[in-house]
Amino acid sequence: MTNRKLTRAKYFFEDSEIEHLTEVPADGNQRMEETDASKVIGKPVSRVDGYNKVSGSALFTFDVNLPRMAHARTLRSPYPHAKIRRIDTSKAEALPGVLAVITHENTSEIPWYFDSFLFDPHLRYAGDEIACVAAETEAIAERALKLIEVDYEVLPFVVDTMKAAEETSPVFHEEGRLVFGEEITYERGDVEAGFAESDVIVEDNYTTQAAVHNPTEPHCSVVKWDGDKLTVWDSTQGIYGVRDEVAERLGLPESHVQVISHYMGGGFGTKLETGKYTVMAALLARKIGRPVRIALTRKEMNLAVGNRPDSLQQLKVGAKKDGTLTAMTTTTYGAAGAYRHRAICYWPIMTMYQCANVQLAAYSTYTNLGKARAFRAPGHPQGTFALDSILDDVAEKIGMNPLEFRLKNYAEIDQVSQRPYTSKKLREAYELGAAKIGWTHRRKTPGSDSGPIKRGLGMASQIWWGSGGPPAAVTVKLNNDGSVRVLAGTQDLGTGTYTILAQTVAEVLEIPVERIQVTIGDTAVGPYCPMSGGSMTAPSVTPAAQDAALQLKDALLSGAATMLEVSEENLIYKDGVIHTASGEKEPLGIADVVQRLRERTLVRTGLRAANPEGFMIQSFGVQFAEVEVDTWTGKVRVIRIVAAHDIGRTLNRKLLENQFHGGIIMGMSYALFEERIVDESTGKVLNTNLHDYKIPTIADTPEIDVITVPHSDTKANSMGAKGCGEPPIIPTAAAIANAVYNAIGVRINSLPITPDKVLNALNA
Repeated sequence: MTNRKLTRAKYFFEDSEIEHLTEVPADGNQRMEETDASKVIGKPVSRVDGYNKVSGSALFTFDVNLPRMAHARTLRSPYPHAKIRRIDTSKAEALPGVLAVITHENTSEIPWYFDSFLFDPHLRYAGDEIACVAAETEAIAERALKLIEVDYEVLPFVVDTMKAAEETSPVFHEEGRLVFGEEITYERGDVEAGFAESDVIVEDNYTTQAAVHNPTEPHCSVVKWDGDKLTVWDSTQGIYGVRDEVAERLGLPESHVQVISHYMGGGFGTKLETGKYTVMAALLARKIGRPVRIALTRKEMNLAVGNRPDSLQQLKVGAKKDGTLTAMTTTTYGAAGAYRHRAICYWPIMTMYQCANVQLAAYSTYTNLGKARAFRAPGHPQGTFALDSILDDVAEKIGMNPLEFRLKNYAEIDQVSQRPYTSKKLREAYELGAAKIGWTHRRKTPGSDSGPIKRGLGMASQIWWGSGGPPAAVTVKLNNDGSVRVLAGTQDLGTGTYTILAQTVAEVLEIPVERIQVTIGDTAVGPYCPMSGGSMTAPSVTPAAQDAALQLKDALLSGAATMLEVSEENLIYKDGVIHTASGEKEPLGIADVVQRLRERTLVRTGLRAANPEGFMIQSFGVQFAEVEVDTWTGKVRVIRIVAAHDIGRTLNRKLLENQFHGGIIMGMSYALFEERIVDESTGKVLNTNLHDYKIPTIADTPEIDVITVPHSDTKANSMGAKGCGEPPIIPTAAAIANAVYNAIGVRINSLPITPDKVLNALNA
């Protein structure tokens, strides 16, 4: 067993550095060096859970169906801001088939995250929870909701981000109109002096829209009580987080709550938090003595479980004639929604490019709309869109190519912490991507194409964390028939966690992936792993799996040395078989060693080592976009995206391309299609279904080339991999916007870039 120690470990989650006391290997994890030849890692291994998914045998939470299971539905506020004077549920309770109804009157002991309770009589957005009904069927529960009588005191509301910051806007939280009652500020250098030495100064405003996650599988939970113990099937990005939160809310020991999520149909950040609906279902199940299933409708998904917040960004950038950035400032506003969440997008301007003088102020305003939540690279698509747009305009004013301008201001170290990076291969990504897209053919004069159909090329850069870190533990069991089971308390969002865990263990033990079974998504089975968000999963759990497999390998060699009566130094381990160096003795397979040890299984648990002190671990990348703009209709068509990224070692080429294709398509959707539309006169969201909430179809999908800079960042972690869930979506919208400008010669400063905005800009 490896030596272990308790230490204060650090890692970045989104824009916050997390520090906590945790157990790690005393000597770190053994590094898989870049020069090490790999047999499985990096190869395009097909998903080990692929057959289960395509055959329909994979059990998603939405599919769980228990005996005597009841169904729950939620009554939600029809008003953006109101207080409940009186509520009468008697008619609903009298409806045949209704089993129970809960409201604030019988759940007031259940506190929630903020200053409200599970059901707060102070309703802060159209969609806020009022009551929950359990019935024999969903249809009966839905009918019962209409029978609940509520007397409302309707109050003034605000849904506009900027108006929410004004002194005359309604206040519906004690801390005021701003989240935490304050602005966020940052400053380095002297921006006034920086602008004074500028040869060119560009100022502009940029806006981005609120976007909704809309994963394929809706938020849902199935709960079942066995005495005072609770089992929860939940579509979640963090099984241990749900376990801890549910236990706390219900006053249960954590050991009495089991959370299961073997498969889930997407999350994108909205399933990082524990939903009120899960606790509602648990209360109803305890009340009626039966399992309860609660699944949100698509309308509820668009109202109540989060969104990427909008933004208004006011930027000012100064530069010298030689391209040196001298000063940058930004003031940003974003809507947190009705409950506490930061709606920020300032990190790219703080650290992406070399600039000595930077100043920012960021405001997150409360609005009477659904709460903002983390959404695949929170803040970065918004911030990158504005920053890379204005940098293209600065480059044009000084007569410099946008790529040359970015290379001129290339940051060698982190601009905020002044720490070096564990690795940064963005220069190589620039070179590879530019060559692939044919950047030298970009039109120097924007809009110079003849005819109504105009083409253009654009680019944008990306920075993100994806470092991962401890605590993360993985248990590996070697059976006496040579098969292996991997157990981990992580979850697979559809990104391929099952497969990369199997590959990691197969690589160390040198056995076929087919001999490895992976069990994840169950708090009662797998040891603790962090939530799957912030591109953390792969760089957190694969080093722990590697550590466990290496411990097993050491145990096998130790046992074989005793059995063969030779020293371990005289043994050779190859392809799951142990040989003596001289070849004089009969080789032993790993199953032979376990059998002769008279053990049914050989078990080891590996841990993720601490991140290196004094370094920043971040991923980098660039995307180049080629677009076609019809100046008669205003329609933008993305023809091609070339994505060149530095994400460390590629664990599985096929899975990596899946991630990049999905992220780029989502980024294109953000650039051209998606937008939550709110009626300011009523405070209601108008497009709460996938007919009216526009997303691209396969006909809109461009040709996509994915390039990864070949290297392994073993300074970051033993496997050398950085997370790649977020990087693909970050620069896409900015690259498309810059390509549109190159095509038509008119800047569109507002997302999404819809035909009406293009035509209005051209006409203006």
